[in-house]
Amino acid sequence: MASVTLRNLNKNFGDVRAVIELDLEIEDGEFVTLLGPSGCGKTTTLNCIAGLEEASSGQILFDDYVVNDLAPRDRDVAMVFQDYALYPHMTVYENLAFGLKMRRVTTNEVDHRVRQVADILDITSLLDRRPSQLSGGQRQRVALGRAMVRDAVVFLMDEPLSNLDAALRVRTRSEIKALQRELGTTTVYVTHDQEEAMVLSDRMAIMNHGVLQQYTTSYEAYNNPCNRFVAGFIGNPKMNFIEGSVETVDGGWLFSAQRLRLSLPASAGQGLRTRNQNDVILGVRPEDIKVGREQQPGDIEGMVFMVEPVGPVDYVDLMMADIQLMARMDPGHGLVHNDNVRIRMNSEKLYLFDRQSGNRIS
Repeated sequence: MASVTLRNLNKNFGDVRAVIELDLEIEDGEFVTLLGPSGCGKTTTLNCIAGLEEASSGQILFDDYVVNDLAPRDRDVAMVFQDYALYPHMTVYENLAFGLKMRRVTTNEVDHRVRQVADILDITSLLDRRPSQLSGGQRQRVALGRAMVRDAVVFLMDEPLSNLDAALRVRTRSEIKALQRELGTTTVYVTHDQEEAMVLSDRMAIMNHGVLQQYTTSYEAYNNPCNRFVAGFIGNPKMNFIEGSVETVDGGWLFSAQRLRLSLPASAGQGLRTRNQNDVILGVRPEDIKVGREQQPGDIEGMVFMVEPVGPVDYVDLMMADIQLMARMDPGHGLVHNDNVRIRMNSEKLYLFDRQSGNRIS
């Protein structure tokens, strides 16, 4: 296995900068996800690691060896693509064995590896079938198996679950994580699905417009986002954002937006003193908003705009004047459209961002 290091990686397509000064260190055996919206540069980064795209500048290292000038076949990586890329005229066995035969592995070794991987993936009974005779989930397992038989130093996966239905996607991602832990192979995984990334990853590299925004664990990305983009991208439903200003009142800090006035924790003071206090965005996650009918000190008046039941929880859309918020509540609250309610936010779970830069104010 190998670690993967990207040093000041840049990839340009004419005047378009797809990847910009990307620095990334992926440890040996680590599962890292490149996460972001379409066009953020994640697949381009993966292709540069694989050698399918040539980096415009910067270095790509496996362990301490620079691989920029190596052809894809010489980098000892195995890729799993979104569309499976199976040979339709070959059986499952032949698809699994093809890459090994091209590398002139002995017949006995090919058979041993193919049957070992087929057993791990529970596809032994499918070895004589062709891809057209398989379900989407079975084809995905074959694609994974073709990468696994290679015994490569790095696995590269480009949105391998996007063609599966929701239930199969959940089951298959669990299988991928279990297999990666068992094999211990360094894995770089591309997805735009933040839930998928949070479940699978040891660490996530969150990208936007070709720039790395934050490289951290799922927990840190959710609880300590470095900027507004990460705060809004990680979490479903996404964080609520309110534009406003802050002022000092009786030695404390107060956030104001229309009729909303919120006392901020004292820890906010240091960051606020060095910022434009009239150019602030407040963020609060849906689970940190409490909604009820009884008035308590510090509550804010609001109205229920919509209730969205999704099984174990309800998402409640709220209006405070022209400010729209979403709260997460347990079922059985009894709230309906147009109910007048009282809203309270957890002051210890508020986030502040600079409106111009988007950076978190800490």
